[in-house]
Amino acid sequence: MLNIWIKFLLFHWPIRLANRVKYWEIIADNLSKAGWSWGCVATVDSRGRTIFVADAHRDDGKRFVVHAKEKLTAFMELESTISRL
Repeated sequence: MLNIWIKFLLFHWPIRLANRVKYWEIIADNLSKAGWSWGCVATVDSRGRTIFVADAHRDDGKRFVVHAKEKLTAFMELESTISRL
């Protein structure tokens, strides 16, 4: 019985992980729907720490760039900044 359960998990677990939407993807999708082009990059600062830089811009010349320790935090900052317009 345990062997069947393990086979079930091994087959279905990757499918569930692949179908899971990340919160930053939802924010990015909302930015796109609102007419913003966006990008995000992970880089290392001068102290060896990983930082995420996210930016959004649109054709009217408005552009915002934020950085944070985590990708989700960067997108939340970007969303918050843009929502104040």
